[in-house]
Amino acid sequence: MQLFSGADRAGDAALVAGLAVDDEAAAVAFVRRFQGSVFGLAVSITHDAGLAQDVSQEVFVRAWRAAGTYDLRRASVLTWLLTITRNAAIDCVRARRAVPTDSALLEEMITATLQVPGPEDEVVRHAERDAAVARLRALPPEQARAVVLAVIGGRTAAEVSAAEGIPLGTAKTRIRTGLRRVREAMEADRE
Repeated sequence: MQLFSGADRAGDAALVAGLAVDDEAAAVAFVRRFQGSVFGLAVSITHDAGLAQDVSQEVFVRAWRAAGTYDLRRASVLTWLLTITRNAAIDCVRARRAVPTDSALLEEMITATLQVPGPEDEVVRHAERDAAVARLRALPPEQARAVVLAVIGGRTAAEVSAAEGIPLGTAKTRIRTGLRRVREAMEADRE
């Protein structure tokens, strides 16, 4: 594992400062210094080299736009840039995600997702599926619906908000609280 010295951090910060004032040489050096790390993380999230190239380009544009606000005290340049990369890659994957599943199919999705292929352990499979469905049904209906839409339906909190006609903060709270209650129920079952 390579540790970066204070000189490396200062040099990286100088590159960002150059980027902020549109110094072409600093911009080229900045991209060369971090392109491998940015592309590597983008590929690991998108699982698509072509898409990762697009994400990487977007990351460097975002970094250029935000270079004036970079604060060395908050994070290293690499950490800052990889945070931008992670967010851009997730945004890209979400934007390319297929149309969310129709709400009428949610019950089928719960059942299908919880089934494990193979004839063995039939009793265990049914017990686990029934326990998971029971945990969801034990939630208040609005939380259960938000959890199913987010986890199984693949919807973001914003999409749950729009689908349910509720504020974004309410959607996030319902998802978070519902998931926490399901996790607590699972932990209680194990004990």
